Amino acid sequence: MKISLRQLLLVLFIFSLVCCQRKVALEVPVLQTLKVSENKRFLVDEKGDPFFWLGDTGWLLFSKLDRGEAEAYLADRAQKGFNVIQVMLLHDLSVVNAYHDSALVGRNIACPATTPGSIFGDSLQYDYWDHVEYLIDKAAMYGIYMGLVPVWGSNVRSGAVEKKEAARYAGFLADRFRNKSNIIWLNGGDVKGSDSLEIWKIIGSTIKQKDRVHLMTFHPFGRTTSSLWFHDEDWLDFNMFQSGHRRYDQDDTRWGFGQDNWKYVLHDYALVPIKPTLDGEPSYEGIPQGLHDTLQPRWTADDIRRYAYWSVFAGAFGFTYGANAVMQFYKPSDKNPSYGPREYWDEAIHLPGSEQMQHLKKLMLSRPYLERIPDASLVENNIGLKYDYLAATRGIRYAFIYTYTGRNFMVKMGKISGQKVKATWFRPIDGTLTSLGEFDNHGILEFDPPGEQAEGNDWVLILDDASIP
Repeated sequence: MKISLRQLLLVLFIFSLVCCQRKVALEVPVLQTLKVSENKRFLVDEKGDPFFWLGDTGWLLFSKLDRGEAEAYLADRAQKGFNVIQVMLLHDLSVVNAYHDSALVGRNIACPATTPGSIFGDSLQYDYWDHVEYLIDKAAMYGIYMGLVPVWGSNVRSGAVEKKEAARYAGFLADRFRNKSNIIWLNGGDVKGSDSLEIWKIIGSTIKQKDRVHLMTFHPFGRTTSSLWFHDEDWLDFNMFQSGHRRYDQDDTRWGFGQDNWKYVLHDYALVPIKPTLDGEPSYEGIPQGLHDTLQPRWTADDIRRYAYWSVFAGAFGFTYGANAVMQFYKPSDKNPSYGPREYWDEAIHLPGSEQMQHLKKLMLSRPYLERIPDASLVENNIGLKYDYLAATRGIRYAFIYTYTGRNFMVKMGKISGQKVKATWFRPIDGTLTSLGEFDNHGILEFDPPGEQAEGNDWVLILDDASIP
């Protein structure tokens, strides 16, 4: 069949209209390089200013959302103060994106499916990896760093990834993305490091050999921490733990920490060499307690706040939030969603917990951050068990004490500077402040949070040196 010049031009015009929706050149800002602070407890930017990691788990972003949907998600998260999105590059070896582009040729991790330059001469081409690159750049425009998981752990644990393939794929990733200013590498992916230990080391070391600029950690299996296997690895810049989704009575692990995610922080905090740590996956808002039984109660915003304040006050350098429907970007077309989400992703981005996380970030950055230490000795005698636990942290001139249940507690004064202190109640649910006045900074004082004692009636007592304006 002959095709006339006119017909050919019409086909090319239609093709260009369709494709131009997917290839828009971006003027991408350069975000500041992140590094570990001098005291090895926190992250800072190039200027030395503290970077408080407020993450969200958008695990399936690259595969489930088109560009318009992704921008709506990123805009919402930026507006709420999130500055890191944790996302999988490969959920499985057959993954395709919203435009039906495959990530790999023949499910072979060593063969990323990339295309040659387009006939239109744009730098953005038409494949899975160009879509990934576009969304990384779009995130940078919102001031967001992308925590990239190279390949989800189940693929490696199943034996589908060989050592040579892993090395080649890791080299491809480093070459492709190392010049992006807004990436952080998250090796692993919900897996124990002891599962395919050598492959995780190959991925970590291969990327790090080619990319010495960007930070890297390991996202581990539930109720474990990266430090169990990789603390001494040169490629591991900071530790990450997954406190998981189980209640106290559902935890059958060796440590038995249950919901006490602050205990993982204390474990990593005591290790040598010193490395920062944080909870990279606590219970998700809206997910069943214990994960798999959808008839179980769901974790709520109250629970997420508890995990956030407990871990950060224990010494973590930030916190990662998650919502059940958002992490998998549940849509009406999805036939078999995981863990029984009750909302679609574009509704779930408005769950109250995601809005409340910004108050923690603002509180922590409102005082000199890099001098901060955990200090349980601020609480006199009864630090509390389980939900009654009191988390305490301080700097030189300030102290914070968090109660999840709003119970009375005794404070040992004199731990911060000043003859007198200003006391203030901070409400984590909305960030409001209530002044209590000034007190002598010596002896033992009792504080009674507003409201009746109950789970979710959480408050932070702020103590400041009264001589500081």
